[in-house]
Amino acid sequence: MSDLTRLEQHGPIAVIVIENPPVNAMSPGVPGGLIGHLRAAEADPQVKAIVLMGGGRGLIGGADIAMFGKPWPEGEPSLHTLIAALDACPKPTIAALQAHTLGGGLEIAMSCHYRILVEGGMVGQPEVNLGIPPGAGGTQRLPRLAGIAAAADMIISGKPVGAKKALELGIVDRVVSGDILPAALSFAEEMAEAGEPVAVSARAVEAPAPEFFVTLREQTAKRAKGMRAPLACLECVEASLLPFAEGSKKEREIFEACVASEEAAALRHMFFAERAATKIADIDPKTPSRTVKTVAVIGAGTMGGGIAIALLDAGYQVMLLERAQQALDAGCARIEKNYQDQVAKGRLKDVQKDARLAALKPVTDIEELAAADLVIEAVFEDLAVKREIFATLARVTKPGTILATNTSYIDVNEIATAAGDRVSDVLGMHFFSPANIMKLLEIVRADKASPEALTTALAVGKKLGKTPVVAGVCDGFIGNRIYNVYRREAIFLMEEGASPTQVDRAMTSFGMALGPFAVMDLAGLDIAWAQRKATAHLRDPNKRYCTLPDRLCEMGRFGQKTGRGFYLYEPGNRKPVPDPNVEALAEDTAKESGITRREITDQEIVERCLYALVNESCALLHEGIAQRASDVDVVFCNGYGFPRQLGGPMFWAERIGFDTVLAKVTEYSQSHDFWEPSVGLKTLA
Repeated sequence: MSDLTRLEQHGPIAVIVIENPPVNAMSPGVPGGLIGHLRAAEADPQVKAIVLMGGGRGLIGGADIAMFGKPWPEGEPSLHTLIAALDACPKPTIAALQAHTLGGGLEIAMSCHYRILVEGGMVGQPEVNLGIPPGAGGTQRLPRLAGIAAAADMIISGKPVGAKKALELGIVDRVVSGDILPAALSFAEEMAEAGEPVAVSARAVEAPAPEFFVTLREQTAKRAKGMRAPLACLECVEASLLPFAEGSKKEREIFEACVASEEAAALRHMFFAERAATKIADIDPKTPSRTVKTVAVIGAGTMGGGIAIALLDAGYQVMLLERAQQALDAGCARIEKNYQDQVAKGRLKDVQKDARLAALKPVTDIEELAAADLVIEAVFEDLAVKREIFATLARVTKPGTILATNTSYIDVNEIATAAGDRVSDVLGMHFFSPANIMKLLEIVRADKASPEALTTALAVGKKLGKTPVVAGVCDGFIGNRIYNVYRREAIFLMEEGASPTQVDRAMTSFGMALGPFAVMDLAGLDIAWAQRKATAHLRDPNKRYCTLPDRLCEMGRFGQKTGRGFYLYEPGNRKPVPDPNVEALAEDTAKESGITRREITDQEIVERCLYALVNESCALLHEGIAQRASDVDVVFCNGYGFPRQLGGPMFWAERIGFDTVLAKVTEYSQSHDFWEPSVGLKTLA
């Protein structure tokens, strides 16, 4: 029998344990081993019921994602074979779920007659996030347990439910606390006396109202934003109204079509890319991280406040520093309002709000940060100010405290030198606004940052629920450096004849969450303006420069915050309204620069914005600012609205061919500034 599974005897109860760490996935050998033990338990007259559980961390994993797209070993039983065997078992089977049970793990559990779940556990079908519907009966069994509406919501959204909700819906039969094995054995003995069990597949599905699927299809299409998988999930759930065998056949057909799609390939790429991003090539993965319990945030503005909220949400003790009491009070008021709003919306309970606010300690004296294990500086972008802060932090904080800057552009190495002999504790932790919501976190690796400092920052990022990516030091790091060339081309295209509306529409039609002009207005035009002014002396006077964004800022048009930017905004409304005055200004700057405006196609807009982005990504990769191409994809999908279903800019470029990109970049280089093909692009092509 496979050493990936084992069979234990506990009186009249047989316990089958999966031993395939880390997640007990159904890799080749696991289903066959489980089936062998199941057959032995079925044949043993002393066995009255059978418990299935995960070993190690207690997980029951589903399909091995690494096997997607690969041939299954010939003659080896599969996940489907196991599920069919459990479904047909004549003795009561109980899935003992000790942890979060998702995807194929839940499909295995639902093929058992009963399920028990520990308090704090969750169940769900998140396969839609990989571009596929559940493919092993999940869309057919979940409606039979939870009902059509609840099952459709779980499968289409991919969102799991907690133990209490799972019990209410009928997905699990009992929620238990403490050690699950004694509870499972007791429950199994009860079920052995309860009479002949009924397979989930044999249960009836209650048909919904006639308009249910019509309405749901409209809602899903609107939310899917061009993705096929959510609608495929809906089709599979609808098929649960058919006899079980027919519905399962249809589910499998839809699954196989989806798993072979470009969308699924891209989403699988992102799944693995996000896990790879936290690995640092030249640092031992066993490098310990330092203990972090108390975190100090310097700066109580929008960014500092958002970082503080993210830390409080993750359970940290937080000190928030502002030198001016009025600014500190305003920052704390914004944090309190955020939590009050969450309570009003039902996302948080009063007791949780109170606990988080109790963990916040406002301070005005930097000397009080001596107790911090991590300090995150989030003041305005001024090198001299930041260096002064870090020199003080090096003196005030205890040895080993991580000193992090949230700078978006400034050289972290220059900041680090101010810390003197504490330079190895300094790095960047670049959050994206709003910091308590955005998933991306760039961990900027200063030249002298210690391995322990880096692993600690990564651990904190994970605890915050962020997607951390390690970046080298350069102007803008990974994300902003690349996004700047994307934004530059959008502005050039506007000056040459395209309107902000046309550019934004072309890019959102491609799949971007927002167009570049809408993003600039949302972020605030004054931020980039300050950066341009600070680096104006470095600008090549022989290369093209568009003054249009500067002129908007000189007019006080900073975007949504002032109600005017590239677009107009009505009070309380974020919807952009085209402004003829901005287009007239573009005509003026074009005339001054000797540019003849013309009609520009959506295709040219997409090509110039994205090929410029890819060319810079390749340059950055070649320089070692990003460790791997997939890190660029993680940054752009999590921080800049690049469509996940296209896998990020580097994955997308690889699919269309780096040689194709190089040809276009070379073509544009003949007539446009800033279009020199990068060495990195030439290497990949």
